[in-house]
Amino acid sequence: MSRQSAGLLVYRRRGETVELLLVHPGGPFWAKKDDGAWSIPKGEYADGEDPLEAAIREFREETAMNVSGPFRALTPVKQSGGKIVRAWAVEGDFDASAIKSNLFSLEWPPRSGRMQSFPEVDRAAWLRLDLARRKILRGQAPLLEELEKLLSQF
Repeated sequence: MSRQSAGLLVYRRRGETVELLLVHPGGPFWAKKDDGAWSIPKGEYADGEDPLEAAIREFREETAMNVSGPFRALTPVKQSGGKIVRAWAVEGDFDASAIKSNLFSLEWPPRSGRMQSFPEVDRAAWLRLDLARRKILRGQAPLLEELEKLLSQF
């Protein structure tokens, strides 16, 4: 079975402008990457686990923030590598600079035998739709398009 992740695409309205919350992955591999590197807050979940509950949990782990519904299911997307991402759109607002992410351990530098801890997410930002399209991982871009269509109906 393909690896599966669940996440939240949080948006807010600023007058006529819609902004999306995206996060930048932490760790040395992503340190110097920007365009095409950002993501919705998300994480893997186990078979049998409720994907929406996993998305809410992962959001909290990666941002230390809480968000509540209503949640609108978006069409799952496939990222490079075959991972399936299930996402829900939800309106919310908070200070993106105040996020605090959980940590992961990685041998760094490679083959050094030294384990170091890095934040899973090193920063978050509210981005206008046009900028978010440039920053987000290519495989997640359809989520932005679907949200834009949903919001145009309201």
